[in-house]
Amino acid sequence: MAHKKIIFVIVEGPSDDDALGAIFSQIFDKNAVYVHIMHCDITTEKRVDAPIISIIGNVVRHYAKQNHFNQSDFMEIIHIVDTDGAYIPKDHVIKDESVNGVFYSDIEIRTNNKPGIERRNEQKSSNLNKLYAQNEIWKIPYRVFYMSCNLDHVLYNKLNSDDLEKERDSLKFAKNYHDKVPEFLDFISNSDFSVKLDYKESWKYIKEKLHSLERHTNLGLCFEFGAQKNSKT
Repeated sequence: MAHKKIIFVIVEGPSDDDALGAIFSQIFDKNAVYVHIMHCDITTEKRVDAPIISIIGNVVRHYAKQNHFNQSDFMEIIHIVDTDGAYIPKDHVIKDESVNGVFYSDIEIRTNNKPGIERRNEQKSSNLNKLYAQNEIWKIPYRVFYMSCNLDHVLYNKLNSDDLEKERDSLKFAKNYHDKVPEFLDFISNSDFSVKLDYKESWKYIKEKLHSLERHTNLGLCFEFGAQKNSKT
């Protein structure tokens, strides 16, 4: 039997893995899917003092070293990120002292710390621009796919969910699509929120107007890319 190649999937939190991990394993069943949970948004971490590409490369290399894998054991890196409204104009970040933290809608971000959110958006958008321009990390094919405004928005049409809601919704979603790969692919690729452009154009789209707050995803392109890779194995 041919040696399975590793598809290294990077997500922000455990609920992301709960929602998508099993489905990815079914879609890419000819390969070994590993979901790496960052437990943070690496694009906005204040402690980050290295280029974002190096950080992602170090994550993959660390996993390979721990598990005695070589670079050649990897087929691709799939990175799933939330956009969090990172590309919106500053006049759509609204100061609101009544908000504890951040409150998202399709048209604005309300926060009691407008300068802080503007700095976050600058850092996040800059890092996302670098990531989507990258074709390889550690000489492994790399693509980054977005959930806008976040994964809960795309998968469940919800914004501002707390951790308990995220966990509950992710488990329900995974259960709904258990052993239903065609239905999931249709949902993620052909819904009214699915961005049906080529990879670079899909990123150009999310950067325009208020799209990074609205409900959009280019994740469907991930499976087209993966299918092309699988057909060569």
